[in-house]
Order: sequence, then structure tokens, then C-alpha cells
Amino acid sequence: MTAPASAELAAFFDAYDKAQLDRTPMGKSYRGIRDADYGKLDDRTDANAVANRDFDQKWTNEMVRRFPRASLSPADQLSYDLFLDRNARAVERFGYRRNGYVFDQMNGAQSSIPAFLINIHSIANEDQARAYISRIRASRAYLDQSVDEAIAREKLGVLPPRWVFAQVLEQSRNLIKGAPFDSGPDNDVLADFKTKVGKLDIPQARKDALIAEARTAMLQSMKPAYERIIKVVGDQEARAPTADGVWRFKDGAAYYQTLLKGYTTTNLTGDQVHALGLAQVARIHGEMDAIRQKVGFKGTLRQFFDAVRDDPKNYYSNDAAGRDAYLKANAEALAKVEAALPRYFGTLPKAPLLIKPVEPFREKSAGKAFYNSPAPDGSRPGIYYVNLYDMKEMPAIEAEALLCHEGSPGHHLQFAILSNLPKGSVPPFRQFGGYTANSEGWGLYAEKLCKEMGLYQSPMSDFGRLQLELHRAMRLVVDSGLHHKRWSREQAITYIRENSADKGIEKAVERYIVYPGQATAYMVGKLKIEELRARSKAALGARYDDRQFHDTLLLAGTMPLDLLEKRIDEWIARTKG
Repeated sequence: MTAPASAELAAFFDAYDKAQLDRTPMGKSYRGIRDADYGKLDDRTDANAVANRDFDQKWTNEMVRRFPRASLSPADQLSYDLFLDRNARAVERFGYRRNGYVFDQMNGAQSSIPAFLINIHSIANEDQARAYISRIRASRAYLDQSVDEAIAREKLGVLPPRWVFAQVLEQSRNLIKGAPFDSGPDNDVLADFKTKVGKLDIPQARKDALIAEARTAMLQSMKPAYERIIKVVGDQEARAPTADGVWRFKDGAAYYQTLLKGYTTTNLTGDQVHALGLAQVARIHGEMDAIRQKVGFKGTLRQFFDAVRDDPKNYYSNDAAGRDAYLKANAEALAKVEAALPRYFGTLPKAPLLIKPVEPFREKSAGKAFYNSPAPDGSRPGIYYVNLYDMKEMPAIEAEALLCHEGSPGHHLQFAILSNLPKGSVPPFRQFGGYTANSEGWGLYAEKLCKEMGLYQSPMSDFGRLQLELHRAMRLVVDSGLHHKRWSREQAITYIRENSADKGIEKAVERYIVYPGQATAYMVGKLKIEELRARSKAALGARYDDRQFHDTLLLAGTMPLDLLEKRIDEWIARTKG
């Protein structure tokens, strides 16, 4: 049988990508596409979730019908396999789609709209300013749909733990404070709109008219939408459970196992994840104890944890000067990393990396740090967010490792490279999709790689790196403890406090509670990448080149760990000749 031309399968994947993007106006904006949908928001109804699932299944069936796998080239077979894998995992998760929380302190619908407008919706002309206003108006329907879904999920027995509600309510109330809602300083959304419109080359009268229109839209749409959230979420709070893990759902055990499989791309059980975490904690404790001895601390490792946690020298001041110093230290570390990148990577990112504090409206409950990918058209840089709300939760000794994970050579290098691949290098679903074990495993691997690149020159900065690695190992223990072994929030907090020098423990545990399974992927993926690098070095000897290894790992897009292993093994075989 003659193999179909690669162009034919590539055209199929391009058509799928276009059709899929037409279903998500917000997805288009993340990709830097500003067309007729630029003023719209996504449909949040369950009916649309069902329609999206049917859409993906239809395209998967069409691929199987039109393209016999055996007739494809090896490169096309990989895309074929990944498309099938992607669909199969979506089918597994679909029956549990309503087990997730609509409103929580991490990724809740209440914070998604302002974060999206501020960070993703760019304004280069008057039409795009009007599209921003259109999205403010559309926020009412988006948030009303979210509330309706939260009500429906409660009827199915799905409510977050009770402690979540106070944080959601605080965020929601904050989002209708300030002008135009009251006489205070500008609300974050209005301030963002004013800043973006202020840069346009149009008469001031037109700028003023746009700002007035945005104010009206916020009062007419955002205000009633958030008032309804506050009312419904406040009512649900009284009925919320006190237990923390998803084991309490009627299908909780199967749900958690499905989440573990999806996030780690392995068949590890809750018990196996727990055991792996305990083993990694013990290993990292050994490395940390060596640093304790190196710096001459005479007490136990547990006492050293307490000393590190409480030593003010390990933190920047909790004021504007301390925040500026933290950002400056990040910029200096980034410059060192970028100078070293060519020794380790054959392909380098084109998009710049912006280091930015988390916005005030969400900084109190947001995580320590996170990353947004750049737009493929260059209109938006990669953004590394640092949460500087409380500098006592951002140890200075961890700053370099956090930068390496979220910035370069971590997520920024990884995703900026992919976003700028030449058209046709890989199908869009591989270029812009992802697998958590691969992407977060890469981020954690990148933290250690920075040590080879010249960072962590002081013993305590290396301790900070190990502290973050320990954090990911303890996640295996705590996540499985909460959702599989029925630990309480307090048990999880106690375990972390007794085994690390962590700050911000409560916030971290609260993340694992509302985001079950996700935190297990980091260490599982990192261990696999390290295993593959060691295998490559052993097999290739003098022929081994980090630049080739890393390009092989990154340029095909993220993939399940078994397919990543297959790809590296094939590269080893080709390199051997």
C-alpha cells in the first residue's frame, strides 16, 4: 500500500486545528489570533462540553478511516499515535468532567475573566479596544453559566471543602471594588484597559469615549455577575463538606486513579505514588543533610529546617524595596542562564521573557509562581509571574530555582521554542497541546540543569534548589495522602512542616486539595527525563551531545512518557549508526 503524502495528513491536522479553534474564542486569543471572534468568550455549559467531546471523537474516527497507520511514515505515525492517545485520555476523563470545582481559589471561574483580559487580550487599535469592551459585556453570560454549572454539580454531590469558599468570596468581592464600582482607585480591569487604550494613536476624545464605554459595561455586566457569584457561593458555603479529598465522591477512587493516569501518563496507583514520594523524600533529605554539615550547622536536619525557615537572612524585606530586590535578582539570574543556553540547546527561544508580579486581585490566593506562553505571532512575550504578596513565602534561596523552572531553561524555553516552530514542523495539536508529566517534569529537570549551567554558587542557594525538589517529592506523598489515604488538610500541613523548611505550606496544601493528581506529575516526569539522559550518555559515550538530546526531547512537542522514551531510544539508535 502506498503511504499517503505527509502533506495530506498535515492538512487534516491543520483543518482539525482550525475547526477546534473556531469552538473557542478564548483559545484563539491565547494563540494570538485576533479575528471576528476577538470580542467573544467561551461557552461554559455542560452541553458545550459534550459537543466538544463529540467533535473530537468525530475527527479521531475520521483520521483512523482515512489514514491506515501502517502506511504512514515514522514521523506521521508518531502524530497519529499522539492524536489517538490524546483522544483516549479525553474519553477516560470525560465521565468525571463534573467532578471538578467550578469555583476555587486556584483556577476558579471568578478569577479567569479578569486574568484573561489583563494578560491575554492585547489592544493594538480601536477595534481591539472595542473587542475588550465586548468581552466585558460577555463576562456576565460566561459567569452566569459558571454559576449554573456549580449549582448542577452540587446536586451531583460535588462541592469544594468549606475552607475554599471564603477565598472565592474574597476574590469575587475584590473584583467589584474600585472605580467604576466605588470611589476607590481604579479596579484592576479598568486600570488595564486605560493603560492599553492610553497607548493608542487616536485622539484623546476617542480614548475617553472608549473608557466611558468600558466603565458602563463593567457596571452593567461584571457587577451583577459577581453579585450573583457572591450570593450562590455564599449559600453553598453553609452546605460544604469538611472532608478534603475527592475520595468522598461516590466515584472518588476511580476518579483519582484516572487523574493519576492522566497527569503522570503512567499506571501508577495511589499506593505506588505514595511509596515513590517517601523514597524521593529520603533521598533528598540525604543531599540536604550534606549541605547542613557543609555549612557547619550542629543540630539535626529537622532543626536545620527550622533554622532555615526562620532566618530573616533567607528572605527579602516585605516591602516595595524587597519586591524590587527580588525582581532584580531574578533578572540577574536570567542573564546568567541565557548566556549559558547555547552550550546545552541547539534551538533557542525567540520570544523574550517578562518577569512580572501577580496582579493584586489574585495575589493573596495564587501560587508562588507560574508561566504564560508567548503568542506565536510575537505580540505577547512569555510571562513568568512571581507572587510577591508576602515576601516571607518567597525565600530568596529558592529564587534561582523558581526562575529556572518557570523561565529558562524551563517552561519559557520549552514553550517559546514550540510556539515559534516553522509551520508544518509538527501538527498544531502537538505544538500547542501538552502532557503535564512531560512539561512539568521538564521544569523540574531544568532546575537541576541550572546547576550545571553555573547557578546555585552558594551552599544555601543549592539548598533552596533541593528545597523545591523536596517540595515536589512531598507532593507525591501529600496528594496521594489527601485523595487516596483520606488525610485531612491538617495532616498534610503537618507532614510538610515536619519534613522541610517550606514556607507557604497552607497555600500549597490547599492547591493539592482542589487540583487532585496534578502535583504528582512533576517528580514522575523529572525522574524519567533524567533516566533518559543517563541512558543516552551511557549508550553514546563521546557521541553524546546535550544540544541534540534536548532538541530531540523538546522539538516534537510534549508527549506521554512511554512515547518520549521511545523517541529517545530511536535517537540513540540513529546516532549510533
